Amino acid sequence: MNFQRGRKHEELEMNLVPLIDVLLVIIIFLVVSATFSRINELQINLPTAEAATPEEKPAMISVGVDAAGRYTVNDVELADRSVEAIAVALRKAAGTGKEPTIVINADATSTHQSVVNVMEASRQAGYTHITFATQVKSGS
Repeated sequence: MNFQRGRKHEELEMNLVPLIDVLLVIIIFLVVSATFSRINELQINLPTAEAATPEEKPAMISVGVDAAGRYTVNDVELADRSVEAIAVALRKAAGTGKEPTIVINADATSTHQSVVNVMEASRQAGYTHITFATQVKSGS
């Protein structure tokens, strides 16, 4: 039974007032946060200095260690793999230079003992500045 025979259906309309209220709140938030970001900026004038560039660069000795345990000192392969032979090669490569920096270029699959041997040889030769060369992974 249809009791509302002669009545017309009211058309539905969308109420935009709540949408406008939300948009005004978002605009106010953006304006307030934008003014705070300008306040946090600091204008800094760094001091200048005129320093002489160092005349001599510190000596660097490159020691390569491959996966098979072979050693190279400044691209010269060592026949003897003992710690003493590595220490002698390091002293020879340093020459009369003061304290050289030993750069260890070890293969990723080389043994830990091979790298420790280079460090021990550096200690025996009296060189304390040791660093390791790395490379950045491709795709990172």
